[in-house]
Amino acid sequence: MSLIDRLAEAHIQHALEEGELDNLPGNGKPLHLDDDSMIPPELRAGYRLLKNAGYLPPELELRREIREVESLIAQLHTGKEREEACARLSLLRTRLQSKGQTLSPLLERGEYRDKLIQQWDRKR
Repeated sequence: MSLIDRLAEAHIQHALEEGELDNLPGNGKPLHLDDDSMIPPELRAGYRLLKNAGYLPPELELRREIREVESLIAQLHTGKEREEACARLSLLRTRLQSKGQTLSPLLERGEYRDKLIQQWDRKR
């Protein structure tokens, strides 16, 4: 252990003995740790900072926007707005695929997606 590690440990041990850490908020509750095992160790701190700042990687932002447009399409019955939303959805899916990402294979197939949309429309 380095000198700084030993000093920190000694300070923590002293605080434990004095009872200074007994009434901290969250005492006895489980920690909610992120699983960052798939992120290289040298990038983890940077990724955590970006996540805590509310930043989403472009691929996840695209997926979020796709979900929003899909829910908009489900609410629109007919008309120009629906056509524009469908065109926007197609563009977003193309962008996602160009980044090497894919959606659910069943939802990518146009005929299946169209039948789902028709079912939603009939139920309204």
